[in-house]
Amino acid sequence: MIDKFIDTPAAAVADIHDGATVLVSGFGGAGMPTELLHALIEQGARELTVVSNNAGNHETGLAALIKAGRVRKVICSFPKASHSWVFDDLYRRGAIELECVPQGTIAERLRAAGAGLGGFFTPTAYGTEL
Repeated sequence: MIDKFIDTPAAAVADIHDGATVLVSGFGGAGMPTELLHALIEQGARELTVVSNNAGNHETGLAALIKAGRVRKVICSFPKASHSWVFDDLYRRGAIELECVPQGTIAERLRAAGAGLGGFFTPTAYGTEL
């Protein structure tokens, strides 16, 4: 059997390169891999694209990674919350890119990519002004 255990957060993020796309779990602060994100700050990768449900909370985890200037683009469903001031400030200054995607669409994008599908159609907002 293949040993998939990694001894430290630093070892887990060691191979993430500049410009990588990183998927970050969690819903708000619940389930966010804070220690891995802090290890990624220490590791030094830059120009990251982050795919997550939100754009970080307070100044830990994903918000800390964004604050450290390591993230070029955030793809998420909920970029603004009462405690997400780090992303909000950078976005207002034009210092970070945002792609806002409905939750169901982002979930299907991840599923389709994992299954090796190149694209899919979703009727989100079809036939509306949006």
